Amino acid sequence: MSTVLIADDDPDILDLIQFKLEQAGHTLVTATDGTSALAEARRVTPDVAVLDVAMPGLSGLDVCRELRADAATAGIPVILLTARAQESDVEVGFEVGADDYLTKPFSPRELVSRVAAVIGRTRA
Repeated sequence: MSTVLIADDDPDILDLIQFKLEQAGHTLVTATDGTSALAEARRVTPDVAVLDVAMPGLSGLDVCRELRADAATAGIPVILLTARAQESDVEVGFEVGADDYLTKPFSPRELVSRVAAVIGRTRA
């Protein structure tokens, strides 16, 4: 299927997302902080990155900005996953280049669907 980078500092959320996306047939690469997420994205070039906004080191917003600024990673679709649900937070997420924005708590099934949709749009 596809390679998905998941970055979240909460091990329970990371495990849940990993389980659901592996069930859907995806190969996973994981990171628990923004700096590692950026390094993994550059190393692997995933088909999509699911980034928590609030992480140690670089935030998901910072990682998204860095990905967009580098020609080698600018095309990686990014889904931001966060507890920040204010309209202004969503706006900032899209301003930094996110392709989708999902708020916590979230439905794991919805996340799997959104990952598939983003990958499908990218490949079309």
